[in-house]
Formats: sequence, structure tokens, C-alpha cells
Amino acid sequence: MRRVGIAGTASYLPERWLTAAEVAERSGIPERVIVEKFGLRGKHIAAPDEHVSDLSVEAAERLLAETGVDPGSIDVVMYYGSMWRDYAVWQVAPHIAYRIGARNAFAVEYDNVSHGTAIALRIARDLLRAEEELGTVLVVAACRESYLLDYANERSRFMFNFGDGAVAGLLVGDSTRNEVLGAHAITNGAYSLQVKVPGGGSVDPEGYRFLDVQDPAEMKGGLDQESLPNFLAAARGAAERSGLSLADIAFVCPLHTKRSMFLALLGELGMREDQAVYLDDTGHMSGVDPLLGLDRAVRDGRVRDGDHVLLLSAGTGYTWAATVVRWGDA
Repeated sequence: MRRVGIAGTASYLPERWLTAAEVAERSGIPERVIVEKFGLRGKHIAAPDEHVSDLSVEAAERLLAETGVDPGSIDVVMYYGSMWRDYAVWQVAPHIAYRIGARNAFAVEYDNVSHGTAIALRIARDLLRAEEELGTVLVVAACRESYLLDYANERSRFMFNFGDGAVAGLLVGDSTRNEVLGAHAITNGAYSLQVKVPGGGSVDPEGYRFLDVQDPAEMKGGLDQESLPNFLAAARGAAERSGLSLADIAFVCPLHTKRSMFLALLGELGMREDQAVYLDDTGHMSGVDPLLGLDRAVRDGRVRDGDHVLLLSAGTGYTWAATVVRWGDA
């Protein structure tokens, strides 16, 4: 079977940084709660004229500059970030490809929101395995969902950690360096209507235009029972499909969650805090988090050659997803 590796990663975070104190002022939630329970010291906010396409292009161009890859050599540009893009009904991937000069690539995108990274790596790996004439897939994700928050809506308070940013990764075929290994995902569609922007679609074209939660108590009650076991099942499944056990995982890059969930997850995985990235300076950014975490950990020297890294996430819908990457050379 063809092997697929990650040639490089890069990220972009907007200049504006909204502090926990500012989030507290807007929401009425004490700053101590924002910092200690939400796990948020602050988050980056896109400029009013800085859109998902702009964030994506910034991350992609940084990646191309660092790797020295000719954009004309890229075969596929895949966008997998927030589905709230520059325009309501529109594909951003072709626009990204055009702006970065990937004129020979075909563009593809999908809406897998917060569980995007693990599934994007899985799909890109499988695409390169299935079509040997393809050599490179650029995956890119961005989030600008800070603009979808209504801080007066208590039903949506668990989303007040949503921030803005982008990440990019370049996958290449016939490579054993930073190899993408096994992946696993679990979906429970019982929560599919809970989190959404109710207005703007065909059901309610003129309705509420911010993120909302249909029944917070019902959603919390269900997810409190399911999230941790499903995170663990997704992680174990990805490890097993990689020919590993959870004990072989050296580092984990999860999506940003409240701090209690982060610590509980590490406990279930048998891992320490220094074996994980916690994005308390960015908050949650849709599908961006795990790949941003990997990018940071590699640059900081926390991930070393030979380490098996678990990229772990979950997203409304509700899906829990994981992918394992063996960093360095095989």
C-alpha cells in the first residue's frame, strides 16, 4: 500500500487578540471562570475585512514559502474548515487555489467543522493512495466564527471560546517521513440539530443569524455521558488501525475544550499535560485546532522523530475523530 507523509505545516493567527477580561465583559461571565473553566486566556479575532479565504491563503503561503514547494506542482487543494465562509453559498477552495498559484490543482472541500483535521488527513491520505498519478494534496482550514457569537445568548455560552485562525498542511505520496497512519471516527446523529445557525437556510431564511443551541440541558446531559468514551474509542480505533496501542502514543493534539475535559481526556489516555497541546491562547477554531497543535509542538521541539502523535477532535453533528501520525522518518 502506498505510504503518505506530511511534508510540512504552517499556521496564521490574526493580529487582534481578545483577552479573557474582554470576553468576560461582553458575556457577563467572571474572568476567573473564562480562564479556569473555559480554559481561555484570550483568542485571536480576524479584522472586519479579513475573511476565511484570506486566513487560508496566509497559512498556505507561509507553508509554501517554508517548504519551497512550487504551487504549480500541487495536485489537489482541499479546504476543510468552518462552513461559514466569505459568502453563504460558495466554495472557497477554488479561490484559495487560484490566489496561491496552484493553477494545476483541482479543488475540493467538505463541511466537517470541528472534527475536520483528523478526517481531512484521512481523506487526503486515501486520495493519494487511490490515485497514484497524484503526488501532493494541500489541506487548509480556517475559522472566523468569533463573528457568529452572540454573547448575550446564554444558550451558546460554551462556544464563547471560539476564535479565528488558519492552518495548512502538505501531504505527499510515496513518503515515509511524518507518515499518516490509521484513522477512526464515530458519529451519533441524535445531536445533529442541536448546534447551528438557525437563520439563513431554507428552513428559516430570515431567522437568527448567530450560533445557537437548541436545548443546552439535553445536549449537555447526553454529551457528558458520551464524549469521553467516544473520544477514547476514536483514539483507540486510530491506534489499532496503525498497528499500535494507546500506550504507544507519545503526544496528543486535541481540539480546544474546557479545561476539565482536557484533563479528563489525558487521564483516560494515560498521558501527562506535557504530552499535549492546550490552546488556551487561541480558543477553539473549528477544524483548525489539532493541526495547529501539531505545528506548534513540532516547532517547539515537543514532538521528536519517531513519536506517534494522535490528532483528536470532535464536532457538532456529532462526530468524534482521530488520526495517528508517526513523526520523522520510518
